[in-house]
Amino acid sequence: MSQDDNRRPIAARNTGWAQRLSAALAQSSITPNQISVLSIFFAAIGAAMLAWAPIAGGLVIAAVCIQLRLVCNLLDGMVAMEGGRKTATGALYNEFPDRVADSLLIVGLGYGCGLSWLGWLGALLAALTAYVRLAGGSLGLAQDFRGPMAKQHRMAVLTAACILGAVEGALHGTRWALLVAAIVIAAGALLTCITRSVAIARQLNDRDVA
Repeated sequence: MSQDDNRRPIAARNTGWAQRLSAALAQSSITPNQISVLSIFFAAIGAAMLAWAPIAGGLVIAAVCIQLRLVCNLLDGMVAMEGGRKTATGALYNEFPDRVADSLLIVGLGYGCGLSWLGWLGALLAALTAYVRLAGGSLGLAQDFRGPMAKQHRMAVLTAACILGAVEGALHGTRWALLVAAIVIAAGALLTCITRSVAIARQLNDRDVA
């Protein structure tokens, strides 16, 4: 199994801006682990805006913070792998800050739409998608990043909800976009757990037959 088999496929890795920025960071004193931790900082700001200021301005800030969090998630791996700055603890920093950032944002979404329990449920199910993926890897399989609601899909839904919610809030003072996003993320994460589990079971059965 190659190293790339356990790496999330991200199209933005091949863009010029990402390659230039990661190359510059690789030449700096900033470590990939620090970039990973920085993603929590942006997620915390976004979550605070979702939970405590789900109005037009706050939701726009949240959308920006979600994207900055994803940029950190992109660059930490690029600096580590392509930049030759990989560390012994890199695998831990690649996973744990991701789970914290995901949970903060999705829980914040729940509070923002007025159903805190739905945010906590979505965060739990999002964490379970990662657990299932890592379980497959622990069984000797390539990690499965399939959706329909993998991390990039969850954050795309949440970003869109923030932008739509900002417009909706300014025009009508309602938060239906946030509620719909919370439902879609929770239901999609549950379905993702199922699709990944089924795929892992199929691969294990095929491996035993072979």
